Amino acid sequence: MRGSINATELGARPGALDDQSKTFQRMLDKAGTENIPLFLPPGTYVVSNLTLPRSIRLAGVPGATRIVYGGDGYLLAAENAEHIALDGLVLDGANRWIGEQSNGLVDLRGVRQFTVDQCTVLGSGKHGLALERVSGRIERSEITGAADAGVYSIEAGRLAITGNSVTDCANGGILVHRWQIGEDNTVISGNRIERIAARNGGTGQNGNGINAFRANGVMISGNSVADCAFSAIRANSASNLQVNANTCLRSGETAIYAEFAFDGAVINSNIVDGGANGISIVNFNNGGRMGVCNGNIVRNLSAKGPYPADAPGFGTGIAVEADCVVTGNVVENAPLFGISIGWGPYMRNVVATGNLIRKAGTGIAVSVVEGTGLATVTDNIIDTATKGGVVGYRWAEAATGDLALDASEAPANLTVSGNQVS
Repeated sequence: MRGSINATELGARPGALDDQSKTFQRMLDKAGTENIPLFLPPGTYVVSNLTLPRSIRLAGVPGATRIVYGGDGYLLAAENAEHIALDGLVLDGANRWIGEQSNGLVDLRGVRQFTVDQCTVLGSGKHGLALERVSGRIERSEITGAADAGVYSIEAGRLAITGNSVTDCANGGILVHRWQIGEDNTVISGNRIERIAARNGGTGQNGNGINAFRANGVMISGNSVADCAFSAIRANSASNLQVNANTCLRSGETAIYAEFAFDGAVINSNIVDGGANGISIVNFNNGGRMGVCNGNIVRNLSAKGPYPADAPGFGTGIAVEADCVVTGNVVENAPLFGISIGWGPYMRNVVATGNLIRKAGTGIAVSVVEGTGLATVTDNIIDTATKGGVVGYRWAEAATGDLALDASEAPANLTVSGNQVS
């Protein structure tokens, strides 16, 4: 690498079996002090407990330069740094124990500009990349085999996670969290996320491909997410959320979820194939409101989930509750409801129009419990709904006949017209 220091000139020995931590720390300190990039030739380097300087550019040959964790704490860490760049490195945790003082194989806190490019992070005993108050980008890298999440970011600033592969992690794929609700604006795009488990259990805390928690303004687009124990994409208390053009395959629970205290979610142009539920924009009881669900394909849902379901059960294509517009979606093979509007008294200002539903239990279920707000269900096509096209529900129990055929039972706050049922 032009203008860099070659690590072998400073005593590093590619392929040596002994621990080279002291040599590496001296090299890192020298490169940081002189603000010169440090190049690692191909080979394996066994190190532990390296503290990165305030400014360091560490580069290798992609797939050939391996930094292997020797145990006893952590691999790489930094705090209150200015610029850290990792390029073309394999960071191998060797599935070894990581100390309590560290959250991941690479543990960075308070870094103004962090860049990861063409790296492989594997076999971490905790998170692969653990970032706190970090800005920058993670791109074109592979993160696999983490015992917790592949990427765990908390209190981010101007972070972009793009074009990566995150696979075979035990509790999460890409997690974007905050200590308190606030602006985050992380961009998560073009990643491939597969086989995410929920080793630590729960009902959605773990097992998600992409998870935003208390993080406002997150954009999630163009990702391929498959085989997650819970959600492909899950946002909890995250407002101004955008989820678009993602492919979500074989989710264990709800494929795309906007839940709890959020205010504003746009979920459009996604493909959901397989899951216990398809898309949910819910929890008006906790302040969850305002959403647009448009142009999605949702199909092949299951009545079985990863835990015993509360009423009404699994198998719903699209569920919304308050201040939501549901238009232009296609739902097929939803054993419970094609579209569910409201839950008990928690329903207000919902428009469901121009949707196509095929092969459902109930085509569109809408709450008719006292205290609900306005809802309009118009101009939808419902084909082969075994329990009715548009049916009013009191909680989990049907309370009307098919309102698409005879709307006389509809309460005054509910408009049902122009729907075609076959």
